[in-house]
Amino acid sequence: MQISKNQICLMFDKEAEEAANFYAETFPNSSVRSVHKAPDDYPMGKAGDVLTVEFTVLGIPCIGVNGGSYFKHSEAFSFQIATDDQEETNEYWNAIVGNGGKESMCGWCKDRWGLSWQITPRTLTEAMANGGDEAKRAFNAMMKMKKIDVAAIETARRG
Repeated sequence: MQISKNQICLMFDKEAEEAANFYAETFPNSSVRSVHKAPDDYPMGKAGDVLTVEFTVLGIPCIGVNGGSYFKHSEAFSFQIATDDQEETNEYWNAIVGNGGKESMCGWCKDRWGLSWQITPRTLTEAMANGGDEAKRAFNAMMKMKKIDVAAIETARRG
């Protein structure tokens, strides 16, 4: 197995394998590639404890490190998932929030491990890219939402 030249490294307390399995089950083009265990006892654990997990999320290579509770996830890093319609938006939002996660505003949510996700319908991204009044209307509509309502964004785009 060839190691990726660049991959996202995510720190977990002790749940890297659990999180990686959830992401692999939830998102297409996602999988757990390998689990690496401690070959011997060490100050924070014992031989056989999971140290790292190599996985992909929507084709993006990641490594989860069980590094203890010293480092916490923050909104400074998030996965942004582009969705095609309300059904897909609901599917991912509900999977994350419904599995012990938390809603936030403007399409943001956190999974139960504290990792931030942006579930962003393409219609919103397109409106923002078009700029002008269309972007302003879509932006103002989004600012009132938690999970993005695709129909409301499309209505706002049209004015």
